[in-house]
Amino acid sequence: MKNTIKAVAVLAVATFFASCNSNDDTIINNTNGTGSLNIEFDNAFAGNDLILQTQPYQSGNETLRITTAKYIVSNIVLTDKNGTVFTYPKSESYFIVDESKPSSLVFNLKNVPSGDYTQIKFGIGVDQAQWEAGADGQANLIAQAQEADLFWTWAAGYKFLAFEGTFTSPTITSEAAFMVHTGKTGTDYNYTEVSLHFPGTDTALVRPTITPQVHIVADLSKILDGTNKINLSEAAMVMGGAKLALITANLSDMFSVNHVHND
Repeated sequence: MKNTIKAVAVLAVATFFASCNSNDDTIINNTNGTGSLNIEFDNAFAGNDLILQTQPYQSGNETLRITTAKYIVSNIVLTDKNGTVFTYPKSESYFIVDESKPSSLVFNLKNVPSGDYTQIKFGIGVDQAQWEAGADGQANLIAQAQEADLFWTWAAGYKFLAFEGTFTSPTITSEAAFMVHTGKTGTDYNYTEVSLHFPGTDTALVRPTITPQVHIVADLSKILDGTNKINLSEAAMVMGGAKLALITANLSDMFSVNHVHND
């Protein structure tokens, strides 16, 4: 009798786990409908977590203390494992990442077609076509940008990225202010796009009941110490000119996908 009860119990447990696995497989393999996707931006500096105000960071032979790190993310495009591309509606695809506001570091994309996504593309700033389309094409971004101090004037446009703080160097021994703003200038538009593949076999499984989160690291050291090397000692206020073009070119290498996890 005891053996019979034990056998029934083992069978029940096996049936339970088989049922759970079957349900899980059904959920994962169901690519009908739409779901949501979270994107997290984790700001760092040369492999270290970014801490505003107090933490010193080295950039070449200069020591920085960063007080402001914020940028506009736009024009999000997702590509699945089969090469199918989903372009998030442009008018809804504007987000401000501000290190001083933790709530801004994760944003949610809604009504994303179910799929197994392996790539993401996005812009830093507002692309020229949308800018020329006027305020109606940018939803409430203008108000948000004004609140975040990422808007000059309607004529000058948005600050795509604001990177500010103080620095010292071998020749500047007392802390001096620095300010790097990218955006539209008289000769250049300075919008840039970033294309990233998810690492290894990581896949964002968007389903009606699964909301993946893509963890993107933004290494702000690349602003000054990327392919192009920028010395603040030579120009501490960069908002135009040749150095701004070099910094804009650096931004495409500032981002990487650290990992993807699914609910």
